[in-house]
Amino acid sequence: MKAYLFGWNPVKWEWPDLDQDIEKLKTTGKLEDNWSVISHKSIRPGDRAYMIRLGVEPRGIFGSGTIASEPYPAFRNGRHYYRITIALDVLLNPTKQNILGMDILKTGNLAAQNWTPQASGISIKPQLVDELEGVWLSFLDEQHLFDI
Repeated sequence: MKAYLFGWNPVKWEWPDLDQDIEKLKTTGKLEDNWSVISHKSIRPGDRAYMIRLGVEPRGIFGSGTIASEPYPAFRNGRHYYRITIALDVLLNPTKQNILGMDILKTGNLAAQNWTPQASGISIKPQLVDELEGVWLSFLDEQHLFDI
């Protein structure tokens, strides 16, 4: 399985409905959102997505999901780029809940990945995908956030 990293920097883009989105996911089991993607030539529906908070502490993975659409072109501020839809399965509020922090992401094999990308939707190194998923599921279990 392929996996991609989608960055969110609250300094650059506020997420005023984050708590409402978390509640919607909890109550309905469904939440889709669209994100820009730099790896538009390789990403496909069914690939795994991880959301990472950047810019300010706490920094780290705070959400995950599955790619739900083919990349589609978009246009903003005079430039063309691509977006995809992500069906989220986990979404945490980094200011209210623990997230999978950089201290864990930058150790062992996972340290080989760039966890602070300048662009959203970069590919996660294929040899790290299974380990990342295992670390993420263990983290969620330890936090007693979800029945896994």
